[in-house]
Amino acid sequence: MSVSGVVTDALKEGRTMLTEVEAKELLKESGISIVETRLARTKKEALFISKEMGFPVVLKVVSPDIIHKSDVGGVKLGLKSGVAVSRAYDEIVSSVRQNKPDAKVLGVSVQRMARQGIEVIIGVTKDIQFGPVIMFGLGGILVEVLKDVSFRIIPITGADASQMVRELKAFPLLQGYRGQEPANIPLLEDALLKVSAFIEKHPEVKELDLNPVFAYKNGVLAVDARVVLEEGVSR
Repeated sequence: MSVSGVVTDALKEGRTMLTEVEAKELLKESGISIVETRLARTKKEALFISKEMGFPVVLKVVSPDIIHKSDVGGVKLGLKSGVAVSRAYDEIVSSVRQNKPDAKVLGVSVQRMARQGIEVIIGVTKDIQFGPVIMFGLGGILVEVLKDVSFRIIPITGADASQMVRELKAFPLLQGYRGQEPANIPLLEDALLKVSAFIEKHPEVKELDLNPVFAYKNGVLAVDARVVLEEGVSR
């Protein structure tokens, strides 16, 4: 499906929030490395996709009505066999039905289990006064606990991206604190610039969250994505 098709179909259905699979499809255009993610509508499809991708894999519930998938038991990590995938699929469906019985479940997303890296977050929100604002900080639950983040108004420059990364109190962690593998700082800066350019090109995107993004010594990989659209806005 084309990028415009992803947006058009969602709005036609009365949805402003894209599913994870749709969000990642849309974000491919940005040039940011995003883990391959495919939709499985049935257990049989989940098994087929998992074997095709290669184990271990991750399964996550796909529903326009569920934002925090882990809260409803909708995420299963590190699945190393077809038996594990089959069991995880059933457990996800059962848990979601119990915790969110009114949610429309489209299936599950299947993606390769990415190697752990330093978790960072890249986000965008629209400010009433200033327009789109980009955020960078530590990812995962740390962004909520430590609130160690930096902000800039879009569009940003290379100097802005560099400053955003270095403003974090946790910047030493990105440099390889106590012998840990460092993040590739230039690639993180490039990811910020790519998100800024993507938002300029897509004013219909109201909110964007890439969390977590795994930062490695030799790369940057977004493993989860959330996109909220704004109705009545065109390019």
